[in-house]
Amino acid sequence: MNQRLLTTPRFSVEHRVYARPDGRTFARDVVVHPGAVVILPVLGDGRIVMIRNFRHTVEQELWELPAGTREPSEVPLETARRELEEEAGYRAQRWEPLAEFYTSPGVMTERMYAFVATELTSIRQRLEVDESIVVCPVTEAETRRLLLSGEIIDGKSIASLGLYFLRKAR
Repeated sequence: MNQRLLTTPRFSVEHRVYARPDGRTFARDVVVHPGAVVILPVLGDGRIVMIRNFRHTVEQELWELPAGTREPSEVPLETARRELEEEAGYRAQRWEPLAEFYTSPGVMTERMYAFVATELTSIRQRLEVDESIVVCPVTEAETRRLLLSGEIIDGKSIASLGLYFLRKAR
């Protein structure tokens, strides 16, 4: 029997019981998450819009791609549009799905939807009260350097940039 242990505005934690094929059961505590998006915005000159985001949970500023949590009724593309405007201050005319992946399937249900956004128009950034984000358009060469040097340590950004560069190399 599943039991909800904690409910927050963004996620919940459940104690879940699972059945194995042989009939035995086991339990896991699972973070139930509505899903999220990550956006790889590319300017007309090829620069990638990265952000420097202070993450309170790890107490440091990280190089990241814009991203955010889905609202309960939002489809991933709506979330991506909203988060690109809020965090990076850009609107995109063209959106291309890049990938879908689980961020940490050993402990949580969060499914991440990655998009490439192009044909960008600069607008005003709309940060939430707890956000401290600096927008940093970076050349492709510098982005590769940041990625390969280990200066980008955010998993969703590593996965999205890596896949993007692999696809470009084909």
